[in-house]
Amino acid sequence: MRVLIAAGGTAGHINPALAIAGALKAADPTAEIHFAGRECGMENKLVTKAGYPFHPIEITGFQRKLSLENIKRNAVAVWNLVQSAPKAKAMMKQIKPDLVIGCGGYVSGPVVRCAAKMGIKTAIHEQNAFPGVTNKLLAPDVDVVFAAVEGAVEKLKAPEKTLVVGNPVRPNVRTAALNRVENRAKLAAGDRTVILSFGGSLGARRINESVAALCAWEQHNHKNVLHLHATGRYGVHLFEGLEQQMDFAPGENLVVKEYIDNMPELLSAADLVISRAGALTLAELAAAGRAAILIPSPNVAENHQYYNALELEKAGAAIVIEEKDLTDAKLIETVQKLLDKPEQLTEMGKNARTQAVDDSLERITQRLLALVQEP
Repeated sequence: MRVLIAAGGTAGHINPALAIAGALKAADPTAEIHFAGRECGMENKLVTKAGYPFHPIEITGFQRKLSLENIKRNAVAVWNLVQSAPKAKAMMKQIKPDLVIGCGGYVSGPVVRCAAKMGIKTAIHEQNAFPGVTNKLLAPDVDVVFAAVEGAVEKLKAPEKTLVVGNPVRPNVRTAALNRVENRAKLAAGDRTVILSFGGSLGARRINESVAALCAWEQHNHKNVLHLHATGRYGVHLFEGLEQQMDFAPGENLVVKEYIDNMPELLSAADLVISRAGALTLAELAAAGRAAILIPSPNVAENHQYYNALELEKAGAAIVIEEKDLTDAKLIETVQKLLDKPEQLTEMGKNARTQAVDDSLERITQRLLALVQEP
């Protein structure tokens, strides 16, 4: 079996694609799996690091805001779009895939569309509650549509072939969650409420600013809290300046890092998570069963993080604060109410767990293997 997977743009598209590739390879060790993506995109680095053949194809999105720079970018986008169809066709002839899977990002468009036109079996996976433009355009033409949540089914407009399968989550997230006592002991958490906060690998300025105010409040009011915060690459110096300005510092009750490289263990130990609302982050919160305060990024296509966050809020697992409504006082007030009601944190965590799809990869893999066998 030869499989071609197209994914790009963000880790939220690429990591599920890699998870699906690994599951297919585990189910069929003879499977030959290839990836398509942008040469300058993060997918190139992540895919080649994972050991899969990578086939570059250039495709970029159109800029809606009118400016001289965006006019230039749109001219390039048109050129890439024109070139993408013959490149995708050449790729199909070279690889001869039995199955082509799109996991999101602009690059999925020409690759999956070409495969569908050539009669190759096709599938797409939509990670968000509010589907991206590419997947909405592809859904009518592919053989199988995978949706992460029920809320996406109607928007994809292909209910007869759409399966709700959740988002694939790293197995060690659930494994770590089962070792909560051990992971809290490693942090010497004791009976303290553990708060874990982060805004992504690059850092989110508004989250860093408000979390700094929260950390200062925790220290000045001697709250029984262990706070773990990741600033992100661009937030390191900002947060250091805020520490001086607000008169607080890392220490016994506050750990500040640029990046979290043991996320499953920290999720396991946490009582409350403060974060953005990317699809994979929410899937991991559900897998670990953790309460959350979600601050969706306003800088994403179709505001999809907001719709992702609403799914957990509706389930009673999270509190959503839009960035336009985020103030230091509001975040502190929200956290204070939760600290005063630890039973609510426990209940929110249980509600999050009900949203987990632990067999997501199994569901996806079984349907893909069956699809390849269909006449």
